[in-house]
Amino acid sequence: MPSFDSSRGRFRLADRHIAVFAHLLDKETPPAELFHSLRELQQTGLVGPEGELSPLLRDLLTAVANPLVLIQAEVTGQHGPLTHGVVVGQDAVFSHDGWPGEEESEYVPIEPSTLVWELARKVKLQRVEIEESELLDVSEIKTTMGALDATFAALEQASDDVDATRTAALHALSGASDLTEPELSTLVELTIALNSTWRITTAWDGKPGTASVRSIAVWDCGRHGYWERVQPQEPIREGEIGPDSALQVVRTSAGELWDKIADLLPDKEDLVGDNA
Repeated sequence: MPSFDSSRGRFRLADRHIAVFAHLLDKETPPAELFHSLRELQQTGLVGPEGELSPLLRDLLTAVANPLVLIQAEVTGQHGPLTHGVVVGQDAVFSHDGWPGEEESEYVPIEPSTLVWELARKVKLQRVEIEESELLDVSEIKTTMGALDATFAALEQASDDVDATRTAALHALSGASDLTEPELSTLVELTIALNSTWRITTAWDGKPGTASVRSIAVWDCGRHGYWERVQPQEPIREGEIGPDSALQVVRTSAGELWDKIADLLPDKEDLVGDNA
C-alpha cells in the first residue's frame, strides 16, 4: 500500500504506482491492470477522484518524468536481489531504497552534493580492516562463469560441517576449471565469505540519439575485503553471458571503490543541454 510523509517529502511506492503516475502525467487513463494501483493512490490521497495529482508529488514526478541521470544499485545478499537507485532531475534528486519482501520502495529527496555518499550507503561500502591471518596471497583470479556456477552449486549443498563444505567446493571448482593453487583455494574462500554482490549503473543522454552508460560490479567478501569483477565487463546485456564467458576478479579497497563510484557520475559537460 502506498504512503507518504509530508514532513520529509518521502513516499513509499511500487513500480506499478509509478506506472500510474506516468499515464496520468500523459493525460491518459491507466489500463485496467493498473486500476487497483490507481485506487490505492486515491485512497492515500496522492491522486484525486478525477486523476488529479497531489502537489506533494511535484518534485518527484518532475524528476521521474524528465531525468538527467538514472542510477541503479543492484545488491544480492542473503535475501536475494534488491534494487535501489537515484533519479537526478533538473531541480530535484530522489533516492529510492528497496526492502526484502516488500513491494514498495522508499523515495526520499537528497542533496546532489551527497550523491557519492548515498551510493556508497546503498551498497554498504565501508573500510575493511583485514586481519593478517585473513590476508590472501592472491590479488587476481581468472577463470570462467561456468566454474563459478559449479562452486556455488556445491556450496548450496552445504552442511554444518565447514571443512566438508570447503572440500566439496574445491572438488567442484577443480573439476570445472583449470585453476591451480593458490588461486583454486582463494576463489573457494571468497565464495564462502561472500556477504553480497553489487552493481551500480549510471545512464544518461549523451550526444543526440545516444545513451551513455557506466557500471561497476563488486564482490563484498567480508573478512577478505572487496573484489571488483572486471570480467564479464559491465554493462552486461541479457543473454551475453554463458558458462564459457571469462570471469576475472581483482582485489580492491573501499577507497578505490569510492573513487570509482564517483567516476560513474557524469560531469556537467557530459549532459545534454550543458554543452553550449
